[in-house]
Amino acid sequence: MTPSAALVVTGRVTRADVPGLCAELEALLTCRPDAAVIDCDVGGVTHADLALVEAIARLGLVARRTGRARLRLRRPSAELGALLDLVGLADVVALLGPDEE
Repeated sequence: MTPSAALVVTGRVTRADVPGLCAELEALLTCRPDAAVIDCDVGGVTHADLALVEAIARLGLVARRTGRARLRLRRPSAELGALLDLVGLADVVALLGPDEE
């Protein structure tokens, strides 16, 4: 089983929130150096827009910068999935439904 860690994103994400989310992920990766997968639960996000897409892209970069971790989104809305597909990130970030492992 691949070691994983979890990050939960809720509410409406703004561009001002992005640095804090990245710092939270960096701290999580520091505490969990064995994590190969970061499960980012976005089921509680209330608004899918380009600010959220930017946050996801930057979180993916933070995870990949470690050379060992990748970002996986849990419970993304259909709107978020469509936005990620539109900007070309659907193939970069794994999208999992509520029942998927």
